[in-house]
Amino acid sequence: MKVALVAERLNVMAGAEKHLLALADVFPDAPIYTALYTPHTMPEDFRRKDIRVSFAQRVPGAAKYHQRFLPVFMLAFEQFDLSEFDVVISINHACAKSVITRPKTLHVCICCSPMRYAWDMYHDYLRDSGKGRIFKSIAALTMAHARNWDVRTANGVDKFVAISRHVASRIRKYYRRDSVVIYPPVECDRFVISDKQDDYFLMVSRLAPYKKVDLAVEAFNRLGLPLLVIGEGEQQSRLKAIAGNNIRFLKGQTDQEVAEAYQRCRAFVFPGEEDFGITPVEAQAAGRPVIAFARGGATETVKDGVSGVFFQEQTVESLMDAVRRFEATEFDPVAVRANAMTFDRSVFMTSIARFVEDSYRDHVSRL
Repeated sequence: MKVALVAERLNVMAGAEKHLLALADVFPDAPIYTALYTPHTMPEDFRRKDIRVSFAQRVPGAAKYHQRFLPVFMLAFEQFDLSEFDVVISINHACAKSVITRPKTLHVCICCSPMRYAWDMYHDYLRDSGKGRIFKSIAALTMAHARNWDVRTANGVDKFVAISRHVASRIRKYYRRDSVVIYPPVECDRFVISDKQDDYFLMVSRLAPYKKVDLAVEAFNRLGLPLLVIGEGEQQSRLKAIAGNNIRFLKGQTDQEVAEAYQRCRAFVFPGEEDFGITPVEAQAAGRPVIAFARGGATETVKDGVSGVFFQEQTVESLMDAVRRFEATEFDPVAVRANAMTFDRSVFMTSIARFVEDSYRDHVSRL
């Protein structure tokens, strides 16, 4: 099979980009097509890849203000000529799945999520934007077009892979399509169980509204327990302003420093709702239990009473109650890590390789 990989943007290293690197190891000869690429912001691993960019690379401001340039990205992926490939694999959370392929080509879309700001989080984004009526009116028209375009381009996908059952349900809801769940790769080997444990609870997160870091800060303010928050983002100043002396913020940590923070914390706190959520699995790989909101991907990666505890409402009181239940429960670090290993990178690589090969064989037989 001659394979091509398609990714949204390569300008920030996050979960989808780690996903892409694992996929590129499964298909090492596959070129990577993407809207834009900024080498200086990405790990060295990408500089050894054959990366092919769209015209959006030359659009001033597109890398920094990508949400404002959604129509540009929608058009950019449709301009790639992928006619030489037998298989195209897109990793999509907005526009990557819109590439156009020929009937002979199998298009597999690994869907991180249907476009969230156009669908299930549309009203949340408008409400939290802080913008006026004119902006919201323009956004409403733009998102109406984006929803129609999103469904239309979903029709060009032959096989959907969902990163969780949570995402699979949204694919069914918005695209009316079935999907196969293959969980994203987690580099569990980066973490070990440590004999040393400090007294703090941990969060590793971008400081963005939907991550609900403020919920954890308020809960730990009232509990008086030490909380370490590693990350940066738009809410940094506000969160520091409301945090008590028991809460510390760090940024610019190396991978090794983050791994050590996981390994020495009492528990990992995860108050947001994510499509999958790599950080709770990383914490479990270090043998540390997770205190998580009982929605989204965490319900699939955390075992209540075995590798963590859940809270049912995104309220300070519900989170505080979960912390108290955690303190009254004994956790076996070996069992916690064993749960994480079911999401290891090696599991993903085997599963996706088999799925693509089987799907291509079936696709060819139907031509």
